Amino acid sequence: MFTGLVHGMGQVAQCIVQPPGMRLVIATSGDLTAIADQATIGQSIAINGCCLTVVEVAGQHLHFEAGAETLSRTNLGKLNPGARVNLETSLQVGQAVGGHFVTGHIDCVGQCAERRDEGEWSTLYFTVPSRWMRQMASKGSVAVDGVSLTLVDVQDDRFSVALIPHTLNITTLGSLQLGDEVNIETDVLAKYVERSLGLASDHAPPPTPWID
Repeated sequence: MFTGLVHGMGQVAQCIVQPPGMRLVIATSGDLTAIADQATIGQSIAINGCCLTVVEVAGQHLHFEAGAETLSRTNLGKLNPGARVNLETSLQVGQAVGGHFVTGHIDCVGQCAERRDEGEWSTLYFTVPSRWMRQMASKGSVAVDGVSLTLVDVQDDRFSVALIPHTLNITTLGSLQLGDEVNIETDVLAKYVERSLGLASDHAPPPTPWID
């Protein structure tokens, strides 16, 4: 479990193909060296919002393995050496939740459809499959590449978020361009609400016929 409060950006050092999956080697530096220093085998760390398991620690390099399912549902398979990725360690019991509850289980890949920059601030629009738009509502929460954000404008096939300078500076969202793909995780509560409403509808009694 995570909060969507990204600690900073790591850098992809290697992408090693291991059919049917891939090994990702992420280099840490600066303030993020503490993550590598404290990392242990089996620990969960979110890479662009996707929960992965540390399989090897080599100095300031962390190794992860991503399977076929993960690669098919996320943008991790399109990463190249040198790319920046958002990093967040898992939430600890008793730790303050400053964002929202993020599971690290990516629902789909969205695409940056529009970017409006106003000085150091930005409003970004993302398109996602309509299947997942049903789980979004204005002022609700969404995780974009692992960053906890508040939904602003929610339409049939896209949504917008307003980004402050701090978020733009310490996450990959600051360098997004039109067409770039991002990992999307909807609010876990919205998933259960949609599921419950669907089950209720399936078991609803048929309408009473009108008798003249």
